[in-house]
Amino acid sequence: MKQQVLEQYKQLVQDRIDVFQDMISGLTIDAQNDAKGSAGDKHETALSMMHLEQEKLNHKLKEILEQKAILDKIDASAKHQVVALGSLVQANGMLLFISAALPKITIDSKTVFALSPQSPLGSQLIGNKVGFEFDMNGKPYRIETVD
Repeated sequence: MKQQVLEQYKQLVQDRIDVFQDMISGLTIDAQNDAKGSAGDKHETALSMMHLEQEKLNHKLKEILEQKAILDKIDASAKHQVVALGSLVQANGMLLFISAALPKITIDSKTVFALSPQSPLGSQLIGNKVGFEFDMNGKPYRIETVD
């Protein structure tokens, strides 16, 4: 199942990369077309707005590329005795994929949450084994399986 989870997250991240690259190239084309046909203050404002939007998109794209780099480091065939990057952990009946903070996905009618190792829950899990118990925000957690 871990292989399926990794592949689905890689596809999700790649789809997001493609969308942002398309949006950025669309803005670049719009800016070039606008530069050919306009002059004056309105033109300068429009170009400035497009440039700001392009910077925002580039920043988001950089974040997504960082998520992709994390996913690319994960070997789905690796078996873990302790929770580490790439572990698929079951705790309190939830499936948690230690990778990057990404949206939840569903595989075979099971919901999987992707957590960053630096997140509050991820940092509690890292380095621990099956049977480890801890409290988070007043709620008890127990690691049931680690793959």
